[in-house]
Amino acid sequence: MDAARVGVITFPGSLDDRDAARAVRLAGAEPVALWHADNDLQGVDAVVLPGGFSYGDYLRAGAIARFAPIMTELVGAARSGLPVLGICNGFQVLCESHLLPGALLPNAGLHFVCRDQRLRIDNADTAWTSEYRSGQEVVIPIKNADGRYVADADTVAELEASGRIVARYLDVNPNGSQNDIAGITNEAGNVVGLMPHPEHAVESLTGPSADGLGFFTSIVKRLVNA
Repeated sequence: MDAARVGVITFPGSLDDRDAARAVRLAGAEPVALWHADNDLQGVDAVVLPGGFSYGDYLRAGAIARFAPIMTELVGAARSGLPVLGICNGFQVLCESHLLPGALLPNAGLHFVCRDQRLRIDNADTAWTSEYRSGQEVVIPIKNADGRYVADADTVAELEASGRIVARYLDVNPNGSQNDIAGITNEAGNVVGLMPHPEHAVESLTGPSADGLGFFTSIVKRLVNA
């Protein structure tokens, strides 16, 4: 097939849409700019919801973005199998849109946290993690104020039992997330939410590592081999 086309949605307040587009390009796909007020996904093969502060994080982080016109299209497409990656604010939007369970609340210390974070990839079977090994340790930056993942006890138990925790924090839990959760997936494995920023770790020259590139090469490989 021709180069995979991966949409990157821009909301008012998005900060990392250009970084995400650059990561998509480095992975060998064509980034396609998608605008929050549009109703057209432009036939893309996958979508990235980037980090930032959509709509200023008013009400709750991601709570307004879920009502954007583009999200109406995305929710239906994701439930039909379209691969979707939500990074940081994008993770928050996915939870607010009920594509992923749980919620992201203010950090336990009530401070914005920005650091290079060691993680362990626990699920290497999703559309976005197949280029990793289960148990592989990576270093990827985090930068969030509302990164504390929470869910009721039954939901967390189900995520654990079904292997839907994609990544966990190692060494230190930077925001108080339950069970050191840094990212999760839906049952089908096509929707992934990740609080750390893999788009900021796609080459060693500009990041702490190139460990984040695998999220983007994973989806490209999946789409090319589909």
